Amino acid sequence: MSGIATTTWAAFWMQFAGLNGIGRITTWIATWFTPPYYARRRLARFNAKGYIAPSATIYHTQIKLGKHIFIGDRVTIFEDKKEPNIDSGSVEIADRVHLYGDTIIQTGEWGRLTIGSDTHIQPRCQFSAYRAPIQIGRGVQIAPNCAFYPYDHGIAPGELISKQPLQTKGGIVVEDDAWLGFGVIVLDGVRIGKGAVVGAGAVVSRDIPDNAIAVGVPARVVGMRSQN
Repeated sequence: MSGIATTTWAAFWMQFAGLNGIGRITTWIATWFTPPYYARRRLARFNAKGYIAPSATIYHTQIKLGKHIFIGDRVTIFEDKKEPNIDSGSVEIADRVHLYGDTIIQTGEWGRLTIGSDTHIQPRCQFSAYRAPIQIGRGVQIAPNCAFYPYDHGIAPGELISKQPLQTKGGIVVEDDAWLGFGVIVLDGVRIGKGAVVGAGAVVSRDIPDNAIAVGVPARVVGMRSQN
């Protein structure tokens, strides 16, 4: 098919897209002549409900999706509801957020996740919002294989680690316009400031100031963007 015909095909079927059964089927039909991965981002523009890949799994009762979002292949959004009297948390994804393939979001035990508008999260990232919230700001760029954990296991002697309660120093906050490189790990009680840059492979265990450049394990500030 020509480029115009392909766009017309996709735009027609995407107008019926959504989370229900018919919506998932029409989304799948819309992809027939559109290459995978980044090439399917444009499909999100054709419907205010956005593009949710047919292979994505959304198993969550407290989810709020913004307009024109992109949720890629095999993304999983999961609500871990173990006890009826424990809040298993919510997920709020704002307008034009992109979640790329194999990213996993899970909430449980008083955790929650919010992602601000125009944030892009590359493949294979992990967000485990337990015990405390994860708050990602607007326009944040998160490279592949990043992980966010606002909790830890207790490590008292005489008890299996798997049996010990989760504990937290507080939630994770990533402010607007921050950039996290490949494989960054963000631990509990951390704030990454507005416009901060965190180098690939860093482990963030303490706050990073606004506009700072941080690298290493544990991450430490090595400069400021204003110095470049």
